[in-house]
Amino acid sequence: MVAVLQVLTLGTLLAVVGIFLVLALLVSARKLMQLLRRTRWIMLSLLLIYAYSTPGQPLLEVLGIFSPSREGLTDGVLQFTRLLAALAGLAILLDHLHRQQLIAGLYTLLAPLQLIGVSRERVAVRLALTLHYAEVAMLRETHTWQDNLRSLFEPHDEISKQMELTLYRFTIHDGLLAGIALLLLLGAMR
Repeated sequence: MVAVLQVLTLGTLLAVVGIFLVLALLVSARKLMQLLRRTRWIMLSLLLIYAYSTPGQPLLEVLGIFSPSREGLTDGVLQFTRLLAALAGLAILLDHLHRQQLIAGLYTLLAPLQLIGVSRERVAVRLALTLHYAEVAMLRETHTWQDNLRSLFEPHDEISKQMELTLYRFTIHDGLLAGIALLLLLGAMR
């Protein structure tokens, strides 16, 4: 989905973003709002970086070189909308898949990377650990980012654990979805 978003024209992109936002608000509104709240500063920074670092015509002539550029603002809004669609899709995914299902799905999708020497087992374990520690960090009662940063350097009393990953069979529905996604990607690239 993210790859397809990169090649869509403005009109198509806005339509897709609208569909994803409506769908995410209908089925995963709480998770979408949580993701938007957590990424608001990143999204604002992205918009400002594009607006002020892309060369082009100044938006406000009276500010001269201190004005954001029209082209930069346009590029920033495009990236902002792409990120919005990706967050809407992620909200739906995270709301309807258990962590183990998400890791098992990525493990299956990473199978072709073994041809170039990438260990999908290592990627799956690292993802599981990252999600675990992110969840632990969110459940802490610290209130500031400084407290969160300090807690990263504290020793953790964790014992070795074994991880078991339940793999699901690749069904005809999965194949159809993969085929549709591939066709959409090829269609968007034309």
